Amino acid sequence: MKKFTTLHTSEPTFSVSELNRQIQQLLEASLPWILVEGEISNFARPASGHWYFSLKDDKAQIRCAMFKNRNAAVRFRPKDGDHVRLRAKVTFYGPRGDCQLTIEGMESAGEGALQAAYERLKAKLQFEGLFDQAHKKPLPERPERIAIITSPAGAAIRDMVIAFKRRFPLTELTILPSLVQGQGAAVNLTKQLERADSSGHFDAIILGRGGGSLEDLWSFNDESLARSIFQCSTPIISAVGHETDFTVADFVADVRAATPTAAAELLSPDVNSLLSHVQQSENKLIRRIENLTQTSQQKLDFLIKRIRHPKERLEIQQNKLNGLSHQLTEAIRRNIDQSKNQVEKNHLRLDAASPIRNIQKEQSYIGQLEKRLTKALQNSMTTKSTAFSRLAEQLHLVSPLNTLGRGYAIATTHEKAIRSMNEVNEGDTVNIRVEDGSFDCMVTQLNKPNSVS
Repeated sequence: MKKFTTLHTSEPTFSVSELNRQIQQLLEASLPWILVEGEISNFARPASGHWYFSLKDDKAQIRCAMFKNRNAAVRFRPKDGDHVRLRAKVTFYGPRGDCQLTIEGMESAGEGALQAAYERLKAKLQFEGLFDQAHKKPLPERPERIAIITSPAGAAIRDMVIAFKRRFPLTELTILPSLVQGQGAAVNLTKQLERADSSGHFDAIILGRGGGSLEDLWSFNDESLARSIFQCSTPIISAVGHETDFTVADFVADVRAATPTAAAELLSPDVNSLLSHVQQSENKLIRRIENLTQTSQQKLDFLIKRIRHPKERLEIQQNKLNGLSHQLTEAIRRNIDQSKNQVEKNHLRLDAASPIRNIQKEQSYIGQLEKRLTKALQNSMTTKSTAFSRLAEQLHLVSPLNTLGRGYAIATTHEKAIRSMNEVNEGDTVNIRVEDGSFDCMVTQLNKPNSVS
């Protein structure tokens, strides 16, 4: 080690504040957030809400500070002698030259291992299906007999009894005392639970205790107790700790209540609400009876009015019979009149549609047609005769016979008129027709017109 030999050295000289600043920078840079365990001593809680204490072991100690915004999340009330695990950062307070721990989180030294064990058991039972909603049994609507398994000296039992007396004092409560913390508590709780369930006497069972740390509630994280809860045939309510506390028993039970008082409220109907319901039912029943009575009275009055002497009823029936007889006579008369009218109408229609009238009408029409036909034939004959005479005269004018009468003759051969000399030859026989007959001639010579001198 180098020793100072003179005050006149070339090495730099630090002021105290500079030295402390260097120490602070080195410490805080080399030691980030750390976990440290130890025992609390000199614990102080001033009005500011911050916590100040020392953390020590058998050989050393260090100052600690946990500010209000951080210590509010701690689940237990620390005190001198508690063994804790801290998540902290090493800080150096320069003005005093003090080294201390600024605390971020605090838990009981054994709580970390318990939390890990809790998570392992929870995952295991969840995987096996003990938490499944399908296995949950419904709570009875109005249970008459309830077993409460808890410490007989704790505040939880007192709160539950008060709640039952306030809401529904008729409920029969049976307290099965049990340890709820420490060695043997889980076994004790399991035995009392199995005893209550096997009796078949209770409509529901409450398993609970007041709040505490994870270590305090550890009996309710026991695997045997959890499996016993799952096997119970009686509905189980788990009411362990405060609203933020969760145990394995809460997840296996049929219903988890936030607090023991909440469990009592779940199983006890409000007596005021029941009285109101009873009053409403009574009012409905009274109104129903009044309505039935009034209806029955009206029916009775109606029947009394209908009760009459037999003679009066006979007279009424006789009058009704006379009225019906008169109605029947009138109906028959109207029916006959209607039938007569219908017959007359049918006779008129039949007479109007008689074939004799049609025949006479058609015969008259035929006579007219015959007269018209005769007159038309006569007119047609006269017209035709006149036309025929006119045509005969015209035909006579152009008739060959008329020509023959004027001295002409018609020469034919083979009944065919001879129009040219080329149609005959010498030696042919030719028929000559004159006005009063005909005769045959033989052609002896053919003379052409130009050979005549």
